[in-house]
Amino acid sequence: MASVAHGGKNKNKGRPFFKEIVHNRYLYLLALPGILFFVVFNYLPMAGIYIAFVKYNPLAPFFGLGSPFVGFRNFAFFFTSRDWMVITANTIFLNTLFISTGLLVQMVLAVSVNEMSLRIAKKVTQSFMFLPNFISWTVVAIFSIALFSTDEGLINKFIEFLGGKPVGFYQTASVWPLLLVLLRLWKGAGFGTVIFLATITGIDQEIYEAAVIDGASRFGRIRYITVPLLRTTAVMLLIISVGSIFYGDFGMIYALVGDNPMLRSTTDVIDIYVYRALRMNNDIGMSSSVGLFQSVLGFLAVILTNAVVKKMDADSALF
Repeated sequence: MASVAHGGKNKNKGRPFFKEIVHNRYLYLLALPGILFFVVFNYLPMAGIYIAFVKYNPLAPFFGLGSPFVGFRNFAFFFTSRDWMVITANTIFLNTLFISTGLLVQMVLAVSVNEMSLRIAKKVTQSFMFLPNFISWTVVAIFSIALFSTDEGLINKFIEFLGGKPVGFYQTASVWPLLLVLLRLWKGAGFGTVIFLATITGIDQEIYEAAVIDGASRFGRIRYITVPLLRTTAVMLLIISVGSIFYGDFGMIYALVGDNPMLRSTTDVIDIYVYRALRMNNDIGMSSSVGLFQSVLGFLAVILTNAVVKKMDADSALF
């Protein structure tokens, strides 16, 4: 059997490309929609990178190909600004908080839901966990105003009831990294547990049965079986998330804090800065250059993170 399998493997390996396509045509047809999606939405738009190096004129012929070449001049508007280092640091810091807390909470929620013995309780809990994901950040921003406003906010009303002084949340920049993390966890952590729950479902139940026979407690089974087997999934999600570490969550942050200058020291991220500059300067080439800067650094971050993971545990690496 081994020799037959080995011979079949070599035969497939030496098969010409087009014969391979014809032989496994149904498998490739199944993959075709996904391939087309990535080609149309991920690879074809890469042709627009040239906009970062020209003074873009949308009225020029051939979709702006007649725009004058300016080299790296578009990058100067961001890197010569006095705040670019603070803005980049804010973006990395906030995304690091989002990624680390998100993965941790998602794992905890997945394990907690999986340990529920009542099926109806598990279904109800999952439904309530997923619900906030379908609420837009604009609606969440309205809720946050009702909670955190200085005069009529429910939290400040409660603080006053206890005899304390109201907190000016929208005038205090230092509290917003924590608030952004909490709001993001409330909205997205429940939905993010799906992958971890799927991983737990795929674990061989005989492993748990053997652990029970050996006298392992429920906490012991979680600690020595469930959590270690979730590590590969967590590392994979970490590597993927690192690719967007230089992209601020524009929809969330702008909806919650807007253009409030009092909060910019901790909440001003690259995407909001570019949006503000584009709104004032109306220069598409400048905004495209910053987008290219984010993409290149994100790509390098993924390569570096994967290399570190591969050195520590090759089985957990993404590639």
